[in-house]
Amino acid sequence: MNVTQDLSILSLVTTASVLVQIVLALLLIVSFLSWTYIFRKMFEVRTAQSQTDKFEEDFWAGGDLNDLYARAANRRQKIGALGRIFEAGMREFLKARQQKVDPSAQLDGARRAMRAAYQREMDALEAHLSFLASVGSVSPYVGLFGTVWGIMNAFRALANVQQATLAHVAPGIAEALVATALGLFAAIPAVIAYNRYVHETDRLAIRFESFIEEFSNILLRQAH
Repeated sequence: MNVTQDLSILSLVTTASVLVQIVLALLLIVSFLSWTYIFRKMFEVRTAQSQTDKFEEDFWAGGDLNDLYARAANRRQKIGALGRIFEAGMREFLKARQQKVDPSAQLDGARRAMRAAYQREMDALEAHLSFLASVGSVSPYVGLFGTVWGIMNAFRALANVQQATLAHVAPGIAEALVATALGLFAAIPAVIAYNRYVHETDRLAIRFESFIEEFSNILLRQAH
């Protein structure tokens, strides 16, 4: 086997020690899951943004709130997060209004319902972000562990060699560096995606909170 074959990526992986192979397999699995969540979260955030834009356009178009509530109640899965927040608040407001409770109690009930719906929607939007954060912070250290172990084995092998040359050390060091490279390959996309999606969900959260305050003012005028 020549030097080129010895130092090929496939050869380095197949001839690596068992522990390094376990580290590489773990990093590959983590990287696959990370990319899965990255693409899934990309579609979720884009869908949430488009649905929020559409609902805000319908809400501020000046139509009847009862008609908008009826559409939101019938299309809860497609109306989007902001539509479901509106639907929860409007439902509670109408229920309290039918019971003829105090106007301030009507508004408080609607606000509590919207805040509860807001928390559910944000929890769904932030799902799997902690996984991406963990991958971004832990993967380099896992790869570094594989690197340290591989280099340690390479130097241990030199103990049985009377004259150390680069040919003796290179395969072990190259095998070790593959673990570092794979750790960075898993970590870098996860960190970039995490920072981007946290920013996007924070912007959506601000829009949701602003809507809750504006809609509460509308309900306050209706309650009185």
